[in-house]
Amino acid sequence: MAETKLVHLKIDDRDVEVPAGTLVIEATRRLGIEVPSFCYYPGLTLQAACRMCLIEVEKAPKLQTACTQVVGEGMVVRTNTEQVRNARKFMLEFLLSNHPLDCPVCDKGGECELQDMVFRYGADTSRFVEEKIHRPEEKWSDLVYYDAPRCILCFRCVRVCDEGMDVKALGVGMRGAHSIIIPNREDHLECEECGMCIDICPVGALTSGTYRYKTRPWEMQYVSTICTHCSNGCKTTLSVRNHEILRANNRDLSGINKEFLCVKGRFGFDFTKHPERLKQPLLRKGGKLFPVSWEEAAQAAATKLKELHTAYGGEAIGFIGSNRASNEENYMLQRLARATFGTNNIDHHRTADYTGLVTALGERAADSSLTMEHLYQSNAVLVIGNDPSNQNPLVGWQIRAGIRHNGAKIFLVNSREIKLERKATQFVQVADGQEAAAVRWLATGEGQLAAGVSEKLAALKSALEAEPDVAIVFGSELTGKAIEDVVAFGLKLPGKVRYMALGDYANSRGAADMGVLPDRLPGYAYLDNRGVVESLAKHWGAQVPTKQGMTAPEMIDAAQTGRLKALYVVGANPFAHFGKSAAGRGNLGLLIVHELFLTETAQLADIVFPAASAYEKDGSVTNTAGEIQLLHKAAEVMGARSDFDLLRIVSHQLERAGLGKAFHFKTPAAVFEEIRKTVPGYNVESIGLLTGGAEPTKIEFSKNGHAPYDVPVQLIRPANDNLFTSGTLGRFCTMMQTLPEAEAKP
Repeated sequence: MAETKLVHLKIDDRDVEVPAGTLVIEATRRLGIEVPSFCYYPGLTLQAACRMCLIEVEKAPKLQTACTQVVGEGMVVRTNTEQVRNARKFMLEFLLSNHPLDCPVCDKGGECELQDMVFRYGADTSRFVEEKIHRPEEKWSDLVYYDAPRCILCFRCVRVCDEGMDVKALGVGMRGAHSIIIPNREDHLECEECGMCIDICPVGALTSGTYRYKTRPWEMQYVSTICTHCSNGCKTTLSVRNHEILRANNRDLSGINKEFLCVKGRFGFDFTKHPERLKQPLLRKGGKLFPVSWEEAAQAAATKLKELHTAYGGEAIGFIGSNRASNEENYMLQRLARATFGTNNIDHHRTADYTGLVTALGERAADSSLTMEHLYQSNAVLVIGNDPSNQNPLVGWQIRAGIRHNGAKIFLVNSREIKLERKATQFVQVADGQEAAAVRWLATGEGQLAAGVSEKLAALKSALEAEPDVAIVFGSELTGKAIEDVVAFGLKLPGKVRYMALGDYANSRGAADMGVLPDRLPGYAYLDNRGVVESLAKHWGAQVPTKQGMTAPEMIDAAQTGRLKALYVVGANPFAHFGKSAAGRGNLGLLIVHELFLTETAQLADIVFPAASAYEKDGSVTNTAGEIQLLHKAAEVMGARSDFDLLRIVSHQLERAGLGKAFHFKTPAAVFEEIRKTVPGYNVESIGLLTGGAEPTKIEFSKNGHAPYDVPVQLIRPANDNLFTSGTLGRFCTMMQTLPEAEAKP
């Protein structure tokens, strides 16, 4: 890589050294010097429309805009002279000439960049006496409102929609003082409803339909946590008042997603106050579920589990974990199954073959993981299957940002025409379900493909061989042997290659990492891995079973026939996922469920515990790229308890009943300390997590002479969610479900 040339300049009598090509406005920020701007936004094209960032440059004939001025060797810049201050003051006076002074009722009051700048530079009088131009407020959608008189025409919203989202739903109409922002459908929006335009607006021109006139910024508490929907792990800041979440955004640009949030991350939080939330334990009596006390429900669960374990043994009891529960909760569940009940009947709804990826990489797993930052910085990206724009929005955003900022090339292999095709260097369309065959051809040159596909794949392969580094991203279309083929292909490329499997839901990767699998222990260790088994036995104080358990579909089938006597489900809906809800629970003797709502599975249960959501508890999650981040409790919900607390309660009741040892963890952080010791790759630096960052896992994996891994048919079942759905949880996100775009999606 060529060495970056440095440029020396002086800003406000301070010497600074920055890379060539840096804008002066960015150079001033390195020194902590404020140069105000409204239209400038990092990562978007330069506009120079607001003229607030004017500065003096020595020997220049007039003031320059810092947002377009590139640094030069020996340049002398002054940002706080009388001429500069007056220019900013006059610019604000001009902006306010047609701006309504409705700060007391504006939703942006207290957070408005214009308000801040007027306070800092503005005059207390105005020379303009003309009548302001009045326009009625417009409702573009249930989520986005536009107040034209407040707009200062910075065009941030237009640019982020066009360049960042590649949607182009906004434009500019009219001219001069009469200019307005117009939606793509004349009087309403038809877009991805991401809300980026609202958050990026420096004033109150664009406001949220979920937050309008409800509270003031200084009346809320702000809690940064991780979005509970897709597997990308976007950080979101929840604004909370009186334990009610009123909005979500990421205006501080922290987290792996910076400013980006999709419609689910920004508006999909109202399920927390849905009237159908479970608030009291339910116990089946006489064929119906009735509310009971916590003590009665917990004792009933422990008593019945103990009876069935005594009568039939641990192999007659199954456990299904959650790809929305935290790492700590999934770890505790698999420990309960293995240490207390002595069974490996533990699984979850798998939406990507993370086991296959780690196994295929083997000893290279620690150094070959593709993080979201690596994805953004990659020279070339190969996307096989999936539709990142709809199923993994942050992945789509990072790819588009890499193309805009770094000139990255994107190569697609897919059976469908997807949105990213517009940006693709090469797109190879294969027949439905032939993504694995295409990968086989890339790795070995063998396989039956439709006419012309082989030639296109050959051109794609040749192009990738010329790249210094390649990011390979693939969906659920690749599993088992196909993942081995894609890794084999990557090893043939001359540059550095990293891999990312795209799953669904917030903690799909974490559930697999924690060992919520019937054939693998935490960290994907084989059941006969003596070192891992001994380590776990030491920490658990119990023997670790080594007989392979049943998968989730096998457990549901066994429940129907009566081979499985009890099923313990935490935060999952297996009877709906595996198509058995219509047939009922069959001959299953006991079904215990932790849930937020009375789902298809919960309706069949004998005992239902009301559970807290990810926005109502602490812990950690691991995104689809293998990056660990912390959850932070934002709100309280009456009656619900976290799965962490529920598992602790049940374990204590089981110990009293004479089965196993109780969990004595006081906090999720205590569980994570055990995870750091027992799960390979999770002994990460705490400082990065505690400061709100993401720490990549470093999985240490050895095949230990095992045969190549191939996943059973139909075990990987993607949810195929889009921007407006989120599995079971999506149906309770009322704001999203009311959108026309949500109704139009399959």
